[in-house]
Amino acid sequence: MSPDEMRLAVLIDAENVPYSNVKGIMEEIAKHGTPTLKRIYADWTKPTMSGWKNVLLENAITPIQQYSYTSGKNSSDSAMIIDAMDILYSDQVEGFCIVSSDSDFTRLVTRLREAGKKVYGIGERKTPSPFIAACDKFTYIEIISASLQNSRTFENGAKKEEIAEKEQRSGTVSIGKNIINLISVSINDVEDENGWAFLGDVGNLIIKKQPDFDPRNFGFYKLTHLIRKLKEFEIEERDTNNSKIKHIYVRNKSKRND
Repeated sequence: MSPDEMRLAVLIDAENVPYSNVKGIMEEIAKHGTPTLKRIYADWTKPTMSGWKNVLLENAITPIQQYSYTSGKNSSDSAMIIDAMDILYSDQVEGFCIVSSDSDFTRLVTRLREAGKKVYGIGERKTPSPFIAACDKFTYIEIISASLQNSRTFENGAKKEEIAEKEQRSGTVSIGKNIINLISVSINDVEDENGWAFLGDVGNLIIKKQPDFDPRNFGFYKLTHLIRKLKEFEIEERDTNNSKIKHIYVRNKSKRND
């Protein structure tokens, strides 16, 4: 199913997400499918929630009121979980997007995937690893914010290639041996007899192994840009029937002499 065809239920924990990031979050979600249901949960009687009004109106997100029964406890958890299960059984969507940094949603995500639904997670870098691992794909809010800022820079006249290949932006992490090994092993898993692997297949496999993998985490717009910077791999572009489209293949350089 293509992203345009997949219907998504977007459930946002407002107590764990800054409202300034909502525009970028919704643009990120659009890459995965069409947000059919959009709900956001919080105790809207709190003065701290007043800044959300315009954001919700601009993005057509339905606010769900959940009173805080206990001081210091996130009140949105139970309401989100109940709504998610109701949506699951109504069979209105093919996937869910859970926007939160709270590990309390880990079991919910696992249950939704057990039911055959795609689940995309979005949260801050502080998100506990069990929640991240439970998702089909997890994206950090900090990376979405950086991408949105770079898009504005591009609109103001900067070259997209310069933005895409700029290494180590603020907030990114270094490319360690564990990431290089992840890429290398994934290439081995789907390579042909000559050691070449279609980059799209490699990328999909990496996400299955490590849901929070994203080239933007390392300062690159696409996986192609990241791999070009690593001496351990080589890239080959192959022509297709469409002169405007090329297929990208990647190989471990150690295979060259095999």
